[in-house]
Amino acid sequence: MQLKFPRLTHNRISYIGAIGAIFVGISILLMFITNSILEDTNPYFGILLYVIMPTALIFSLILIPIGMIREWHRWRHSDKPVPVKWPIIDLNRGGHRNAMMVFVFGTIGFVLVSSFGVYQAYHFSESVEFCGTTCHTVMNPQYTAYQESPHAKVPCASCHVGYGAGWYAKSKLSGAYQVYAAIANRFPRPIPTPIKNLRPAQETCEQCHWPEKTYGAQQRQFNHYMYDKENTLWKINMLIKTGGGDPQSEHASGIHWHMNIGVEIEYIPRDEKRQDIPWVRVTDKLTNRVTIYQDTDNPMDPAKIETAKKRKMDCLDCHNRPSHVFRTADYAIDKMISARKIDRRIPEIKRIAVEAMSAEYPDKKTALMDIANYISTHYRNQNDSLYRAMRTSIDKSIVAVQEAYSKNIFPEMKVRWTEYPNNIGHFTNVGCMRCHAGNHESEDGLKITHDCNACHTILAEGTGEDYEATTSPDGLEFRHPEDIDEAWREMGCYECHDGTQP
Repeated sequence: MQLKFPRLTHNRISYIGAIGAIFVGISILLMFITNSILEDTNPYFGILLYVIMPTALIFSLILIPIGMIREWHRWRHSDKPVPVKWPIIDLNRGGHRNAMMVFVFGTIGFVLVSSFGVYQAYHFSESVEFCGTTCHTVMNPQYTAYQESPHAKVPCASCHVGYGAGWYAKSKLSGAYQVYAAIANRFPRPIPTPIKNLRPAQETCEQCHWPEKTYGAQQRQFNHYMYDKENTLWKINMLIKTGGGDPQSEHASGIHWHMNIGVEIEYIPRDEKRQDIPWVRVTDKLTNRVTIYQDTDNPMDPAKIETAKKRKMDCLDCHNRPSHVFRTADYAIDKMISARKIDRRIPEIKRIAVEAMSAEYPDKKTALMDIANYISTHYRNQNDSLYRAMRTSIDKSIVAVQEAYSKNIFPEMKVRWTEYPNNIGHFTNVGCMRCHAGNHESEDGLKITHDCNACHTILAEGTGEDYEATTSPDGLEFRHPEDIDEAWREMGCYECHDGTQP
């Protein structure tokens, strides 16, 4: 029995569309089976399966009616008589019935398959693999840092998109330009921060975190290795006064006092990275009292204050690098020594490792080679017998320094810690001291506190015989590992510590 179709379908364009649809449909089926069997596939495989191939299928199907319409117009403009002005559907004809059956069941099948495909495409476009590995050159620094972060198990979209169709649509519109920028190589190096028009932190961070909960104080120990021959360990054990508060009573304490529980904090930054804050307004929600603090050392022009946009403080003003932290060379090498990936017994290894890691290199390949050469050459020239005796430990330490470099510095994207200041703390970046340096004062003489114990209390610090501990609630006064007299009181840590020196 010959399968007949209407004469309008017998044209080159409709044939191409039908053959293309069959070919693409079979390809999608085979690719889907492959994707289901394999546990791990290339991210570009997902783009091909859920984006490119469905688009090709729709295009092929559209060609069929296009060909029929062109054929109809060709008939109308030919010398042959056309009995009617419009095409007719006569189910008494076998060809028409066949075409109708193919159209009806084909449409039902296409809608069902498309629904599943759209659902899969949605989840694929929200996946970590899609966000982090598709545009490898652009996103490699952020994706690498993300994998080392406390949010490594949190999908990218949970923070960058959040919940709801509105922000999903906005993210895809923004993503369309980002795809173009990546293809056309028109993206900035490094990617600038903070990201503009980012969803409010309360709508993303607070889906998991609970700032109103009173966390009290949390104990943390910082291990710093000094730049002497023995790589001396200097410990600082402190209580971080996280705090929190009750929104019912509008009472808050500790660091989370800033989280608009009992007060609302607004500020004006002088720069794009929000590292210079000359103006702060604090509104007490209980009494409605408003206090304005200004930088007395470098006040802001009153005319600019009137026109400037005031930003309401939220989580990201302190936790500005929650998932993409690029560690300083000093911190990264400390971490490698603590993890015993770098042998602390090697003389001066802290200093040599930091020098090798922090140097400027044109690309990653050159960096890894030069780091190995710098460290091995140093010990071979300084003490060849020591180098031969500790060759295994030195080689292992070189690998650890290369690993630290690979996770924190990306020369192709011009990414290193200096480009992305971290506002948590005040060791190598101004951070807390943007407002708490002691120079923000109100008209009636009130100052934003500069007291170290407002945010943390030192329980123990030092090394060896100089290690000191206390059970006093007032804690210990900070002691600098090196004798710098009273300089640490008069200037910020970040003014000396740039991530490459003690």
